[in-house]
Amino acid sequence: MDYQAVLEYLYAQLPMFHRVGPAAYKPGLDNTIALMNLLENPHRGLKCVHVAGTNGKGSVSHLIASVLQEAGYRTGLYTSPHLKDFRERIRINGEPIAEEEVRHFVVNYHRRWESIQPSFFELTMAMAFWHFQLRDTDINVIETGLGGRLDSTNVIAPELSVITNVGYDHMNLLGDTLDKIASEKAGIIKPGIPVVLGTMRPGVETVMKEAARAREAYLYHSRDYAAAPESDLRGVYQEENRSTACAALRVLARSGWNITDAHIETGFSKVKTNTGLMGRWQTLSTSPHVIADVAHNEDGVRAVVSQLAGMRYRRLHIVLGMVADKEVDRVLCLMPQGADYYFCKANLPRGMAAESLAAAAAKFALSGCVYDGVNQAFAAARAAAASDDLVLVTGSVFTVAEVL
Repeated sequence: MDYQAVLEYLYAQLPMFHRVGPAAYKPGLDNTIALMNLLENPHRGLKCVHVAGTNGKGSVSHLIASVLQEAGYRTGLYTSPHLKDFRERIRINGEPIAEEEVRHFVVNYHRRWESIQPSFFELTMAMAFWHFQLRDTDINVIETGLGGRLDSTNVIAPELSVITNVGYDHMNLLGDTLDKIASEKAGIIKPGIPVVLGTMRPGVETVMKEAARAREAYLYHSRDYAAAPESDLRGVYQEENRSTACAALRVLARSGWNITDAHIETGFSKVKTNTGLMGRWQTLSTSPHVIADVAHNEDGVRAVVSQLAGMRYRRLHIVLGMVADKEVDRVLCLMPQGADYYFCKANLPRGMAAESLAAAAAKFALSGCVYDGVNQAFAAARAAAASDDLVLVTGSVFTVAEVL
């Protein structure tokens, strides 16, 4: 198989949560452990920072990785999902895994794992650990995919755990209350391993404190540290992510990692260059002003709407596509009224039909037109926008991915 055939095999043979939703979710670590054993446990011996949370975990992971690179460490970074290229998920010092290594991994191991029938996420995570071990990384930043306690990444023994925040998302899988969701996220807290918390609601913080106490894990709070330096990640909501990442880096420094204030300042200023992060309040053009943001749940959209409130523009155009298994009403009730909406469906089975999204939006006095696809909606928004208008593409990682 060549590289393209390998990708087609991965996408066709293995269920991906981001394509089919809950049907691809396999709670429990039995599959992961079996897969790790088959590969001779490449995760063992890896130095890792484990990052979970409802929102911001991707940005925090990239911030931490960028600083570790600036500090001179050979840094692995595992995140999901990707926006343009599968290889974005697995990087070392910002460099995506080579096509040949992806091909080699699949060609050499696929017959062995067929009896295990791992999910796409389990297999990609295993590929990351294999790649990091092969390339002898110094430290690796590992972002959870979904939840924490039963997430495939939760087989590692990290140097540090980080939990950015807890909000409503994936409620059909993680629980229908914040306490239940928090308990799942707290599952990455390991006995005796320090944990850094971002900004938490009081009840959620109590859940985290109880989990840390039960596991004798020392708890640090981002609020207890000095203000973090600015970064090249735009958006007011990134302030919280910078604080959480900065706290995590200072805890690592206290543990013996050579991380200075200069490393943090430089690493924060070069996140996009160092790690290739996209889709977080990303400016795509300036006339008209076009911004893409992957916000897709209640807290994420609230942050984006808050950011909009501080901007100046003549008219607002919103290209909106969401996935069907989300609590869409929790998001739509927050969206700005008076904007022109361009409802669309991302090209994946989970995508919510544009007609259904428009009907749901109408309940909140949000109106606009329905389009066959994301790029048609985006083209229409661009054509309708004057030079002093603002076009926002949001609602889903996959909507943003198609525009990018």
